[in-house]
Amino acid sequence: MAITDLPVLAMLRTRMQWNQARQRLIAENVANADMPGFRPRDLAEPSFNRATGEAVATTTSLAVTAPGHIATAGAAGSGGDPKRVKDFEVRPSGNGVNLEDEMMKAGDIQTDYQVAASLYQHSLTTLRIAIGKS
Repeated sequence: MAITDLPVLAMLRTRMQWNQARQRLIAENVANADMPGFRPRDLAEPSFNRATGEAVATTTSLAVTAPGHIATAGAAGSGGDPKRVKDFEVRPSGNGVNLEDEMMKAGDIQTDYQVAASLYQHSLTTLRIAIGKS
C-alpha cells in the first residue's frame, strides 16, 4: 500500500475535490446572477465512513423504469442540486441568486480548502519523518 493510500489522506483529497467542485458551482451561480429564471445550485457535503475513511453516498437514488417517469432535478452541470430559495429571494425576473450568500460560501470554501490542504501537507511531513526521510 502506498503512503498516499492511507484513509486520512484519501478523506482529505476527497474533501479538497469536493471544495473544487463546489467552488465551480458557486462561480457559475455568480456568473449567472443576472440571467432571468436562473436558480442557484450547491453540492451536498460528503460524509465519510469512520472505519474505512471512504466517502459514503448520503442519498439513495430511485430506479428509472421509463424515461418519462422520473424527472431528475439538477441533472445538468456538475452534479449540483437546485438550491431551494425562499419566494422573497427570487427577483421578478425569476433569478434566485443572492450574491452576498454566494460570496460568503466562496469564502467558506476557500478556508475549508486551505485547512484540508494544510492537514494533507502536515500528514505527509509527519509520515516522512516517521519513515526516516526528512
